[in-house]
Amino acid sequence: MRTPSPARNRLISLCCATLVAFSAVAVTSAQNSAPAVSPAASAADSSLTAAYWAEADVILARIQAPAFPARDFVITAAEFGAVADGKTLATAAIRKAIEAAHAAGGGRVVIPAGVFATGAIHLKSNVNLHVSEGATLAFSTDPKDYLPAVFTRWEGMECMGYSPLIYAFEQENIAVTGKGILDGRATTQNWWPWKGNAEGGWKKGMPHQAEARKKLEEMCDAGVPVEKRLFAEGSYLRPMFIQPYRSKNVLIEGVTILNSPMWEIHPVLCTNVTVRGVKIKTHGPNNDGCNPESSKDVLIEDTIFDTGDDCIAIKSGRNTDGRRLNIPSENIIIRNCKMVEGHGGVVIGSEISGGARNVFVENCEMSSPELDRALRFKTNSHRGGTIENVYVRNVKVGQVKQAVILADFFYEEGDTGKFDPILRNVVVENLTAGKAPHALFLRGYARTPIGSIKLINCRFEGVTKPSVISHVASIEMINCFENTGAKTDEWGNPLK
Repeated sequence: MRTPSPARNRLISLCCATLVAFSAVAVTSAQNSAPAVSPAASAADSSLTAAYWAEADVILARIQAPAFPARDFVITAAEFGAVADGKTLATAAIRKAIEAAHAAGGGRVVIPAGVFATGAIHLKSNVNLHVSEGATLAFSTDPKDYLPAVFTRWEGMECMGYSPLIYAFEQENIAVTGKGILDGRATTQNWWPWKGNAEGGWKKGMPHQAEARKKLEEMCDAGVPVEKRLFAEGSYLRPMFIQPYRSKNVLIEGVTILNSPMWEIHPVLCTNVTVRGVKIKTHGPNNDGCNPESSKDVLIEDTIFDTGDDCIAIKSGRNTDGRRLNIPSENIIIRNCKMVEGHGGVVIGSEISGGARNVFVENCEMSSPELDRALRFKTNSHRGGTIENVYVRNVKVGQVKQAVILADFFYEEGDTGKFDPILRNVVVENLTAGKAPHALFLRGYARTPIGSIKLINCRFEGVTKPSVISHVASIEMINCFENTGAKTDEWGNPLK
């Protein structure tokens, strides 16, 4: 006779060794050294999360997309002279149109229907680069078209490097809009082999980024001035796609981004940034979708991410150089987005030495056999930094390859540095997951455990391995369930 099994409709119980492996020393003490598990969310919990999200409304009220004068500067006009043959570089024509719009007090620089080849585009204040429906900006794959070198940030380290494909430095009221296509044209034949792995097209004997990356980090550690960190020609550090730098009032809206050399949208040290209704599809190495870095008051909404790396990765500088500036990413709202493929859906790190705080994620959908994790925190004792006040609600996770929620203090260099990271006050509410090896994978340090993690009304289905919880100071689960939808008999016994 079969007997009822506790597997059916059970609360996640971290006491059960067959369900979760964890360090009892690092987990909040409760019965059997287990984290607190409550049967139902209380009115107090709901009130608390409402207070968190009231702060999001305050942030949203500050984020305003820039407006532009009703003046158009069409790049095919006689005074600019762009040709839509997909071959002739329109770089000079676009530059002239941007300069004219800027001099006139602002307006739209219009890319009409057609295919326009171009090199680097540098935006100026009060200019909206409008890529019309049916238009494609096809970016050159010749590195010389991204010279001279510009002041940039590469993997969290400032240097003089190749110009991003679309760049702005210390500008205000700038935008890239429209229903057209931005095609970086990166492939395994041009930019991607510089990563130095076979997946990106690299073969033995080909140049790659490793030597320059190491040298840049050494120069940062030595305090070499940024202007003397020269990493353009001969360094093989790929340019970002869109990078506004030290800019205010930025809008990226409506465009489709394809085939990027490196990260797609990378606002650095910016304030008041809106990314809305963008479609990103690019599967090269380090093809992160949107990486706000040391930026504040950022809204990312209604965007589709289909990427070769993290969909969204919040950053604030790497190691010594990140601590030199010591500017966090803060007040970031992510909502109504869809994450298809990538290493992580919403990620904080790993270039996070300046810290991150006040991050709000809601109403997002994440699912793919090729999406590794839904929510991820990646750092180590070289990065350091404080990550705090991360609030997630109403997220649907269909399928991930590794873990639904992952926080790991052993990323990349691992625990070999002197700057312990801090992660605290993470609240996840109303998250459902359909399939994952692990529900949770949380690894802190014994001396510096992961801080408070709170899960409310979360459901993890299709989980095949125990969660890993090592050195976590406080984890509380309220009305959380695992594997309630597994194939069972009427008593909940697993069916073979």
